[in-house]
Amino acid sequence: MTDLINNGQPFLNTECRDAGLSRKQLRQAHAERRLRTMFRGVSVDAAIPETRELRIAAIRLVAPPYAVVCDCSASWIHGVDTFRPSERFDLVPSLVVPHSRTRVVRSNARCRQALIPTADVMEIDGVLVTVPVRTASDLLRKLWPPYALAAADGLAHAGLIDPLELWHYVARLKGYRGIVQARRLADLVEPDTESPGESWTRLRLVDAGFPRPEPQFVVTDRHGREIYRLDLAYPEQQVAVEYDGMEFHTDDPDSEHDDGRRQELRDRWGWRFVVADRKSIFGDDVAFEREVGDLLGRTPLLPRQW
Repeated sequence: MTDLINNGQPFLNTECRDAGLSRKQLRQAHAERRLRTMFRGVSVDAAIPETRELRIAAIRLVAPPYAVVCDCSASWIHGVDTFRPSERFDLVPSLVVPHSRTRVVRSNARCRQALIPTADVMEIDGVLVTVPVRTASDLLRKLWPPYALAAADGLAHAGLIDPLELWHYVARLKGYRGIVQARRLADLVEPDTESPGESWTRLRLVDAGFPRPEPQFVVTDRHGREIYRLDLAYPEQQVAVEYDGMEFHTDDPDSEHDDGRRQELRDRWGWRFVVADRKSIFGDDVAFEREVGDLLGRTPLLPRQW
């Protein structure tokens, strides 16, 4: 068995010699994919699986004991990836420190000062992290609306937060930046959501003035047996809205399976479909809203707000 670089522990790239590597060897190990980047400036042997323990070990390299891991980095520690797509290849841990403590100043960490009640902080293996409900609240306030809702949905789907608890938590906040957005989005959190694309699509529907769709709606036969599960549905109108993401819906077998499944639901059960993707959900084109509106017999609210 090949020896693990730095015994399988994450290390700072600036301290690569302590891990037995020169700068040239560090670059070569990354080029050969023997090392992977955990976040900016921190590497680990590529053979080591991703675990919460590994993430915490990496965070310890950049966070002093009094700093609290927050925002997307906190949800990362809790096991839910809420990073923006543009950040996933150059992650920078987010930290917060009390107003009485010195901010962390380094290129591979982002730090701010803020009020941090004791109840909003938990300790995981010696690292301070915002509790899930505080993490969700912060993300609802700070992220772009579709990403914010997807983050909260992800935490709820993982069983880390209760939507009602989050709603009450956000309702108590006064004077925080982004609180109006957070209160609106907290009312839309759905634990049954299974992907960010479903969150984005649901928000697009609600923002267009359509009723809130049912997530992961189960279609049953006359014996009550499950036949299909739909991303989002308006059962009374038999209208289904589904999001086809790149990960599972780009290969020909995937597309053929989806097409066949939807055609059967059309032919045998009378369902009508609107299929969304990233291009139709983001941007200025309102064809998605108009298509849904035609099936529901409603006029969408336009123009788009995000």
